[in-house]
Amino acid sequence: MTEKAKKKQEILDAFQFRHATKEYDNSKKITDEDFNFILETGRLSPSSFGFEPWKFLIVQSSDFREKLMKLASGAEQKLSGASHFVIILARVDVQYDSEYVANHLKTVQQMPDEVTNMILKGLKLFQENFWQLTNDRSLFDWSSKQTYIALANMMTAAAQIGIDSTPIEGFIYKDVYNLLESEGLLEEGRYKPSVMAAFGYRKKEPNRLKARKSLNEIVEWL
Repeated sequence: MTEKAKKKQEILDAFQFRHATKEYDNSKKITDEDFNFILETGRLSPSSFGFEPWKFLIVQSSDFREKLMKLASGAEQKLSGASHFVIILARVDVQYDSEYVANHLKTVQQMPDEVTNMILKGLKLFQENFWQLTNDRSLFDWSSKQTYIALANMMTAAAQIGIDSTPIEGFIYKDVYNLLESEGLLEEGRYKPSVMAAFGYRKKEPNRLKARKSLNEIVEWL
């Protein structure tokens, strides 16, 4: 088997290994080195225009987890056992004329002024064409979709090193927003909660094999 074939098989094995873990073994903890690796795959994930409209809150405080359990029914069991728990926030101030976008192009991407101006013009046209300037919700939805790219990469990376994960959308949005806001974690409304995820080690093996449609059912070549 070639090195390329081995790598492909390793990746497929990781996808077969990964499942939405329901219950975690709270006696097993992810090492700092391994979790930093998972976070790095989130950081390096692609985003539209490269704006990185996300922030990762790592919830390790037992007190904070207790508060969150009451607001996130889909996360209650995971919060009590997962080694690490993440709330991914989506940035809302990503419109073409925002301070955040201008600063990101200048300081992070280090674009010269003439290129920055060209990008901002293109972004304005893009956001107008896709109705992203209609209201704050449309900009949040745009950013939120991108957080799922980072989430998927983090879960896949975790699976490749034998770490389990669970994506979680089952939470009361308004209550979670209020909790995070009261703790000063939303940077005065610049962020909103998008999705959550638990990471750790499964307490028991899944009771059935992974079930998926065949490629023929979901792929159409044009």
